[in-house]
Amino acid sequence: MPNKVSDTLFQLIKSLEKSEKRNFKLFVNRNSSSENLKVVLLFDALDKMAFYDEEVLLKKNPQIKKQQLSNLKAHLYKQILSSLRILSDQNNIDIQLHEQMDFARILFNKGLFLQTLKVLEKVKSVASSNNQLTYLQQALFFEKKIEALYITRSMHDRADQLSIQANHVNAVLNRASMLSNLALQLYSWYLKNGHCKNSQEELEVKQFLKVQLTLSENECENFYERLYFYQCHCWEAYIRQDFLLYYRYTEKWVRLFKDEPIMMEIETGIYIKGLHNLMGAHFYLSNAKKLREVLNNFHQFSIKPIIQQNFNNQVLCFTYKTLSSINLHFIEGTFTEGVNKVLEIEKNLKHFDQYIDKHRVLIFYYKIACLYFGCANYEKCIDYLNKIINWKTDLRNDLQCYARLLHLISHYELGNDEILDHLIKSVYRFMSKMQSLSSVEELIFKFIRKSFNLNRKNIKLELEKLLEQLKAKQTDRFEARSYNYLDFISWLESKIEKLPVQEIIKRKYTTKLAN
Repeated sequence: MPNKVSDTLFQLIKSLEKSEKRNFKLFVNRNSSSENLKVVLLFDALDKMAFYDEEVLLKKNPQIKKQQLSNLKAHLYKQILSSLRILSDQNNIDIQLHEQMDFARILFNKGLFLQTLKVLEKVKSVASSNNQLTYLQQALFFEKKIEALYITRSMHDRADQLSIQANHVNAVLNRASMLSNLALQLYSWYLKNGHCKNSQEELEVKQFLKVQLTLSENECENFYERLYFYQCHCWEAYIRQDFLLYYRYTEKWVRLFKDEPIMMEIETGIYIKGLHNLMGAHFYLSNAKKLREVLNNFHQFSIKPIIQQNFNNQVLCFTYKTLSSINLHFIEGTFTEGVNKVLEIEKNLKHFDQYIDKHRVLIFYYKIACLYFGCANYEKCIDYLNKIINWKTDLRNDLQCYARLLHLISHYELGNDEILDHLIKSVYRFMSKMQSLSSVEELIFKFIRKSFNLNRKNIKLELEKLLEQLKAKQTDRFEARSYNYLDFISWLESKIEKLPVQEIIKRKYTTKLAN
């Protein structure tokens, strides 16, 4: 699937709700200048289009000249944002504080310095109680400017107090910035490389965190400092596949918001991400009960106004709820039930097409492919894997590797012997180039290549031999990534017992519950 390129104005218009479109029309028609009339014409034309095509746009709207289009689009874009600014949720803390800072500047320009200081005190109070230190820093900077230029006599030790407050805020912001930079670097490393493949990579990641992270948890006094501190440890543990430690820090991440509920409204996206990571931790630890519990809580949170009234939050909730629901099907072995939801998932992926990043789309395709694999529908599995293989991207090399491996295994299951030899060489070369070959994959390749010359009786013996070899490697943490992408053990057991993979996994899950 090619990466879509869309006009930014068209994308903005398509994101608008009916009420926002209506508000735009009222806003722009407040005067009837010829430019605004053309802007409305352009707006209506773009709103009616299913996808952006400049030639079709100009052909159907001869009033709009090609040489005018660029300026009209820029003007329309600005007008839409201005109309949305008026309609914005006044409960948003950023908007409130930004508005108060604007009021302070207006009063300052009028020469009303004491009134300006009064507004700035309000900004500082609200900013401090909501962990908005950047606004607190702006307010302090503004106060220092006033005190340096004018004699306000607002307080006899004003200079000392402002200096102490400013130094403290700057120190907290510097620590938060350092921690957020580090968390982002670790997350970026994972997106590019996936999990650690050997002890050398693990040592490098651990050493990187040890050198860069000079703070302890007790030294983090602000909400954001603690949040980014937990994120650093989350990504480091996740990269190393220490899923118990990963769970502990995702739990702290989510609990941080529960301790300061106001932050759920201020940093909703980061809270949603924390819930997603917590559900992921339960999945990797095969804790279906806890995963279902958090998933149910997540669903209750997703129907709150804070989600339903914010499109970005809706996209995040759809993405993370759906991925975790699929993970639950993997644990419980209910692959057919998961496949029954694919049409609805595809519908939502299409609806949110412009707003879900490529990385997430690739994960959706891989997980849907695994659902079909578990149901023994290898043709459909291959269809979704091809979407990953044919999508040129430098994200998630690990996912690209395992998509090719599962693609190979699916063709093996279909008995497509005429292309298997070519596929084995192709996938082997690709994974070797990516330095992604583990001993588990080496054994899989060896078995498939050898199976060409085996009869049914000998194949069963080889399957049993391979099963014992893979079971012996399950305790090796650096081989764990292979089992996270595909349950090779259950696949081999399904071939030996001649049962669908989902029946094997479902039986294991039922047995685990009984015990």
